[in-house]
Amino acid sequence: MNILMVCLGNICRSPLAEGILQFKLSRLSADRGERKKSKKHVVDSAGTAAYHVGELPDKRSIAVAKKYGIDLTTQRARKFTEADFDAFDLIFAMDASNYQNILNLATTENHRQKVHLILDELQLSTHKEVPDPYYGGEQGFENVFQLLDKSCGVIATKIDTL
Repeated sequence: MNILMVCLGNICRSPLAEGILQFKLSRLSADRGERKKSKKHVVDSAGTAAYHVGELPDKRSIAVAKKYGIDLTTQRARKFTEADFDAFDLIFAMDASNYQNILNLATTENHRQKVHLILDELQLSTHKEVPDPYYGGEQGFENVFQLLDKSCGVIATKIDTL
C-alpha cells in the first residue's frame, strides 16, 4: 500500500505525518516478528505549493519528531503532482484547503476517492483540520504531532490488517 501525506509547503505537517506513519508501520511489522509475512508499505509526503522544494522539514518538525524517536532528516520537500494519483493508494490532506487543491487536480472519480482529510480517521465531531504550526511556537508543533500521532495510529492499524 502506498500512502501520501499532503500539506501546503511539505515542511511541517506532512513530513511529520510521513515520519509518524512510517514509524508506526515499522513497529507493527517488528511486533509481528516472524509470525506473519512482512508487508511493504510506501509512505511519502508532498506539498500543494512549491515554496520549499528540495528543503529539509522545518527544524521544529525535526525536533518534535526526534523527541519521539523519529528521524525526518532524510526527507526533502516536493510538490504534489497529478502523477501522485496513480502512484498512491491513499492520499491524506492536512486541511480543507489542501484537500480542495488536491481534488482540483483529480481527473477521475478513482483519483477523487483516494483523497481524505487525515483527521477524519479519528471520527472527531469538530475541527477536522491539522492546524499549520509554521507561524507559531514549539507548542504548536507538539500539538500537531499529537494529532497526527493519533490519526496515524488508526491508519497504521487499518492498513496493516489489509
